[in-house]
Amino acid sequence: MSARTKARKRALDILYGADVRQESINSALAAETARALADTKRSSSWDYARDIVTGVAEHGDEIDELIETYSQGWTIERMPAVDRAIVRIGIWELRFNDAVPDSVAISEAVESATVLSTEDSAGFINGVLGRIAQLNG
Repeated sequence: MSARTKARKRALDILYGADVRQESINSALAAETARALADTKRSSSWDYARDIVTGVAEHGDEIDELIETYSQGWTIERMPAVDRAIVRIGIWELRFNDAVPDSVAISEAVESATVLSTEDSAGFINGVLGRIAQLNG
């Protein structure tokens, strides 16, 4: 597993945890930062994970507006929490991180959904991110 894939997983854990515990992303990030400083074995994935989580927090309103606009028939509240976190990461990578090709951002999000969420989630996330990627084109 690449360092970026590990970082996406860490970011997903942070965003998902904040969502289900109903705590701020910044609070969850602060707690994870303390853990990261204490465990140097995980440092290779920490910088990018922090970038993702910080980016999702900074652009949260725009990201959530894109989800609402392109999720066709699904409100953010109706989505499983893990799907919300996956799609937020995918949108951040598509819209705010030029270093990641759109195809990689979508592929990584779909893979996460396949492994971690419902049977229909991968297709749903692929569709939402695909429509948003077309905006970048």
